[in-house]
Amino acid sequence: MHPLDQFRAMQAMVDKGQDIESIAAHFLVTPAVVNQRLKLAKVSPKLHEIYAEDGMTLEQLIAFSVSDDHERQEQVWELLAHSYNRSGAYIRQKLTENSVRVADKRVRFVGVEAYVEAGGGVMRDLFEDDNGGWLTDPALLDRLVSEKLQAEGEKIGGEGWKWVATAVDLPWGVADGLREIDGVPVPRTPEEEARLAELEAEAEKIEAEWSDDPNVPDEVHERIAAIDTEIGALVERPLTFDAQEMVRAGVFVSIEVDGSLCIERGYVRPEDEPVIESEDGEADAVCGVDGASAGEDGDTLAGKAETNVVPIGVASGGDDEEEGEILKPLPDRLVAELTAWRTLALQDAFAQNPSTAFAAVLHAFVLSTFYTYSRESCLELSLSKVSFGFAPSGLRSSAPAKAIDERHKRWADRLPDSDKGLWDALLQFDGAEQAALFAHCASQALNAQHEVVPKYDNGRISKHSVERRITHSHVLARAVGLDLVGAGWRPTVEGYFRSVTKPRILADVAEAKGPKFAEMIDHLKKGDMANEAERLLEDSGWLPEPMRTPELLDAPADDPAAETEAAELPAFLDDDAQPVDDGGDGLAAAA
Repeated sequence: MHPLDQFRAMQAMVDKGQDIESIAAHFLVTPAVVNQRLKLAKVSPKLHEIYAEDGMTLEQLIAFSVSDDHERQEQVWELLAHSYNRSGAYIRQKLTENSVRVADKRVRFVGVEAYVEAGGGVMRDLFEDDNGGWLTDPALLDRLVSEKLQAEGEKIGGEGWKWVATAVDLPWGVADGLREIDGVPVPRTPEEEARLAELEAEAEKIEAEWSDDPNVPDEVHERIAAIDTEIGALVERPLTFDAQEMVRAGVFVSIEVDGSLCIERGYVRPEDEPVIESEDGEADAVCGVDGASAGEDGDTLAGKAETNVVPIGVASGGDDEEEGEILKPLPDRLVAELTAWRTLALQDAFAQNPSTAFAAVLHAFVLSTFYTYSRESCLELSLSKVSFGFAPSGLRSSAPAKAIDERHKRWADRLPDSDKGLWDALLQFDGAEQAALFAHCASQALNAQHEVVPKYDNGRISKHSVERRITHSHVLARAVGLDLVGAGWRPTVEGYFRSVTKPRILADVAEAKGPKFAEMIDHLKKGDMANEAERLLEDSGWLPEPMRTPELLDAPADDPAAETEAAELPAFLDDDAQPVDDGGDGLAAAA
């Protein structure tokens, strides 16, 4: 019996009302095999005839069964007539190219059940692991995602926030320039404390029982995972916020990779900032560590800000004015001249005390990085946090972005709410902590991005300055051992191949995998070629040229530049150096 006859015979039995188990018993196969054969029976009759005449392999027929759309199946078969690649994988790719994988975070967010209830279709592959299949109606999925995000945003807005911004993926730098307010963790109830203690005791008992046994049963692993999940929910507490801050702050809502909501509460836009007026008539914005208010204990700002008032600027009388008994302020010009002399002397003393100099630079860096609108440093020095004019989608959820964000939050938790207490707080950090904080702040200003130089830009930036920036980024990359593949970057259609030409794709594949692999896809159209290139280069470790760090060429032995990257640290930053005696006014030497 030809396999096709068996497929049709099984379908005929189903049409007569027989169940899968009976059909399986009749043909001496499992019910799963029956379902697979029935799936093959639903392929286009035209393709059945081609298969019957040995014009198609069983592997190809199986690949066509992933879709129930006969017209599309026939279109793809006609496409194969002009294609070198007729593999089952390529057929599946063509049949599913306009669909969305169930593993997509949008699908996880909405749920396949909700999508199906709304009338959406799902394609399944009964012959290979399809990770849940594909959704055939992307437009419906996007509508459901938008509606659910809107509903979640309205629910969060009901907490009392001024605004809520929602998106599947928030753009990079969305919170740049915004002040972040602090929340207070909700304390655990007595019942939750008791449950936490109970779970921790159970975890310790399991660990003691199985720690020396290499063959831990699956049910024990499952129980450990369940305990960890429940403990995590009890330890990670929701935050409460000051109601007076909430009315001027907002929330960013997006979707995590696993489909869960990412809710980032407590961001104040510059135009929503409260303003206090100093005695000199100048308006000052509130300043705090990533959002801490200058007010104390939730009080209103009036009268609570610590404003250092210097009586300068009051008009003085002329030379012929009679002098009264009241001591008048010094003239502005005289004050400027006197403080100019003092500034020069301070610069000289500053230069002779590297420990204090490091402390002051660190202080200025931290102010720029963590405190919005701060004016608490006399150094004409600040960091400009790099914002990306062009950023790929999903950059905020990348591994480096999450690591930077987590590190920033850890430091923010250790810094005082008011920038006025920052200097004394930094004095409490040891050298290693100061160095780590310094590195974090400095990293915020690191810019290794290529920038297109406009023809008319009033000299803001030049092509030469961009080239020098990139060249120096290579120096730093070699110094820190930058590994972009290890950091999670992969060449994808969305992130790379869609934006380059076919010759470039072929050249990249040839470079990464060899000319033979490039020849295998050189007949494909742009979209298909991009998809195949992504598959071929997924785990190749290949990087496009702009992401590579050039090797350092050997320099002549007497070339001073050859020693630049291996230069020793200054004494006050060296682990083995003796501490600088600065009378205790500077920060500890960074380790």
